[in-house]
Amino acid sequence: MRALPSLDPIQRPDLPMSSPPSPSAGPHRVAAVSIRLPPPCPHLAAYRSAGSSHPLCSFYQCLRVRPLGRAEVRRGPGEVPRCSSCPSASSPRLYACLACAAVHCPAHATAHARIGHEIAVDVDRAELFCCACGDQIYDRDFDAAVVFAQAAAAPAPARLEPAVSEENVRKRQRVEYRSWYPNRKESAVIWRGSGPIFANDENVSSSAGSRLPWGLRGLNNLGNTCFLNSVLQALLHTPLLQNYFLSDRHNRFVCQQRSRRKKGEGADEQITATLCLSCDLDAMYSAVFSGDSRPYSPAKFLYSWWQHASHLASYEQQDAHDFFITMLDGIHEKEHEQRKLHNEGSGDCCIVHKVFSGILRSDVTCSMCGYTSTTYDPCMDISLNLDYSNDSLKSSSSNSHVCNGESDYFFPTQKYGMSTLLGCLEHFTRPERLGSDQKLFCQHCQVKQESIKQLSIRKLPLVACFHIKRFEHSLQRNMAKKIDRYVQFPFYLDMVPFLSSSILRSRFGNRISSITDGDSDADMELTSEFEIFAVITHSGKLDSGHYTTYLRQNNQWYKCDDSWITLVSENIVRASQAYMLFYVQKILH
Repeated sequence: MRALPSLDPIQRPDLPMSSPPSPSAGPHRVAAVSIRLPPPCPHLAAYRSAGSSHPLCSFYQCLRVRPLGRAEVRRGPGEVPRCSSCPSASSPRLYACLACAAVHCPAHATAHARIGHEIAVDVDRAELFCCACGDQIYDRDFDAAVVFAQAAAAPAPARLEPAVSEENVRKRQRVEYRSWYPNRKESAVIWRGSGPIFANDENVSSSAGSRLPWGLRGLNNLGNTCFLNSVLQALLHTPLLQNYFLSDRHNRFVCQQRSRRKKGEGADEQITATLCLSCDLDAMYSAVFSGDSRPYSPAKFLYSWWQHASHLASYEQQDAHDFFITMLDGIHEKEHEQRKLHNEGSGDCCIVHKVFSGILRSDVTCSMCGYTSTTYDPCMDISLNLDYSNDSLKSSSSNSHVCNGESDYFFPTQKYGMSTLLGCLEHFTRPERLGSDQKLFCQHCQVKQESIKQLSIRKLPLVACFHIKRFEHSLQRNMAKKIDRYVQFPFYLDMVPFLSSSILRSRFGNRISSITDGDSDADMELTSEFEIFAVITHSGKLDSGHYTTYLRQNNQWYKCDDSWITLVSENIVRASQAYMLFYVQKILH
């Protein structure tokens, strides 16, 4: 990148046309002497000296800003630039000459520079380019004009009433942390109402001989219901859901009374109205945290789920991910019905959406004109394809693993290969070229064109659930199989590289990242660190497999295998065949 020799690296312009530096800027110029600048472009300096005082003014009026905030150079709103030497051919880059406004592709721009027209501008990126040097160049006035045009095209924030704005300001103010210690009266109340932190002597791990933490209780298998037990164990120990139900935010007795008050329904409809997955989950929380160590039978919850998902009502083995999605859907529908019935619709979503819901951003860019269409979709989890980029590495070095001085544990990477969760996320957010059989309609070209699609995470959920696609279904062969591939997952996960702000910054630079997204990057990065707390695994084949759950409690791992709960080492968890991974934001755990 070349720069003008007259530019001050310390001074930053705030207007599109910069004025000469004032005499008070002398100390800053002394400090800038030690900074080594790249060699300036002599062609840009000659162009500025040969022209008027503002030689770039003619191009300021041609600056256009796309809906996503990306600047471009167009004579008119509907202009489609073409190379003047080869108008029929398509080129990914086009440059407009600053001297004669002729548009050329990179091949013909070099030849056009031989007549003395070296300086051009990229029509799709609004960046100066020297065709003789073959490099991008920087001009303070032109870059300030681009930033000014983007700021002017950005939508203005909605004006709020004074009372509302003051309330928002009060909410955003940081509250200083103050430690709290109970006095004598409060200590007596806590002592009378508290119980033991561990369960009774019957709830003891048979393998390790140590007491289990409070709330860990086995679930009876009711006949191929290990898929249900594994997901319920993860939900019962999801921190935010646990706080919601244990604080009586959903009272099952009040909910059932409200459901019976519906008018104009028969006896069968009354029975159906009383079926509520949230009520059954509330009863399960009460039973699990009651201190009883005997395994609990979730028969009532299974019956309510069958009523909601009748197409899955059988004693056959079901998919744990399908159960997870349908169960959250059932809880959302019931709470939405209750809010609508009692006129409580205040715009707040249900508890499962508050905990698990995030927003995905999809950018579809036309390969011909570069027009980008953006859509936002809510998601309750992220389904990831397996990444095969690590197959070239030698798997022999990963056959054994030592962690915290414990004994080695075999990692099945040599036989099945290894993928990583970070690699799967990188593959999920990687640009994907849609072929000729997947053409999409371009609003700019008004025809179906080949395009490039890229996904990113616009908003992170409080609890992130990652689903590994281990089951392949072939419609041609009418068969399904399981992929026994080891997935390496971290215990602490940073989601910054997969956010929309990071991907847009890597694609367009820092200039428009603050305009394209509403939330600031700093706020998103503060909540981008996650910590794992549950892993659902699947062992065996597709038709005869078994689901188990590993839970992290007090920095120790416990294996929940239906009614059996045992203390396990960290290496066993790392070597497991992960199917669903649950992460919670680190600041909340």
